[in-house]
Amino acid sequence: EVQLVESGGDLVQAGRSLRLSCAASGFTFDDYSIGWFRQAPGKEREGVSCIQTSDGSFHVADSVRGRFTISSDNAKNTVYLQMNSLKPEDTAVYTCAADPIGCPDPYEYEYYGQGTRVTVSS
Repeated sequence: EVQLVESGGDLVQAGRSLRLSCAASGFTFDDYSIGWFRQAPGKEREGVSCIQTSDGSFHVADSVRGRFTISSDNAKNTVYLQMNSLKPEDTAVYTCAADPIGCPDPYEYEYYGQGTRVTVSS
């Protein structure tokens, strides 16, 4: 059974940091790309960052570049999203997803986790 389990979401003040984790199981981790996207109430999903676990290559959305960093620990089948200098507009449910073919649109991944809530207060 495929599972993607996120953790690390919390309520924090603006300017603080959080690290989200996405623990994967049930598929060959190295064969998949793992992405993070977020969805705020009333808004569409927004791709945040995605990493190719096979070689570590990644991309980051312009809205978070310089503040968020994605990384992968293949030995633990886990992808992390380090979020620094958080802003109120970062408030959303953050979900990780896996796909065997690159980093697709947030609506087109093969597998999805349940999400973890991040709330940034001003």
